[in-house]
Amino acid sequence: MAFSAVTETIKPGIIKITLSGELDAGTAVTFKAEVEKAAAERPKRLVLMMEELEYMASAGVRVLVFAKQKMGAGVEIMAVAPQEAVLETLKLTGLERALAILPAYDAEKIEEL
Repeated sequence: MAFSAVTETIKPGIIKITLSGELDAGTAVTFKAEVEKAAAERPKRLVLMMEELEYMASAGVRVLVFAKQKMGAGVEIMAVAPQEAVLETLKLTGLERALAILPAYDAEKIEEL
């Protein structure tokens, strides 16, 4: 499946990036560009919709680390509904401690600042 990253503003201060397909070395540049676009808006929360993300290689992990650095310590990054393979990657790399991992999209929890 082809990789896709679509960014939208949920409301002021909350940016959502919906990821789908396979995030690898060839597609990480697309994800990084979306993170940079989101960071330019100076959000308080970055929501990563991962339900349709089938695979994430080390290049995707690097972009997540970049996102954490680029956004700054005051920005909460949420990974929503990662598939088992992606969740395993987050756990193996320790990123599960740096991101809020949610099993499903909960508008009340996500959209409240």
